Amino acid sequence: MAQESILGKCKLVAFVATKDPVKARAFYEGVLGLRLVEDVQPFALVFDANETMLRVTVVREHNPAPFTVLGWGVKSIEDTVERLTAAGVEFQRYPGINEGDPKGIWTAPGGARVAWFKDPDGNVLSVTQF
Repeated sequence: MAQESILGKCKLVAFVATKDPVKARAFYEGVLGLRLVEDVQPFALVFDANETMLRVTVVREHNPAPFTVLGWGVKSIEDTVERLTAAGVEFQRYPGINEGDPKGIWTAPGGARVAWFKDPDGNVLSVTQF
């Protein structure tokens, strides 16, 4: 018997950490184009990520995870990677995965195409064309 959904119809709130809110704001707002909703210094920057709240939380110490913490589904990964590269974003290369692609795009066995990049705090972000 299926359990009644507790959070399945609730809006998701995403979190990512930053040690430098000035650089984080410049990146998330200026480079990625997210709309700043609120600057709650010294605690967080709140962005609208296509109707998902993204809280960029200010922390004293931060050790970025070695895996993707935020990702966006995009219509055209080629166009998105080109636009982000033009905006100064550097895409990551991973041995045995996407090191041979000139743009750093990996095609997964299921057909999804993924490219990874980092924010100023070293958090791994991605764009995926499904």
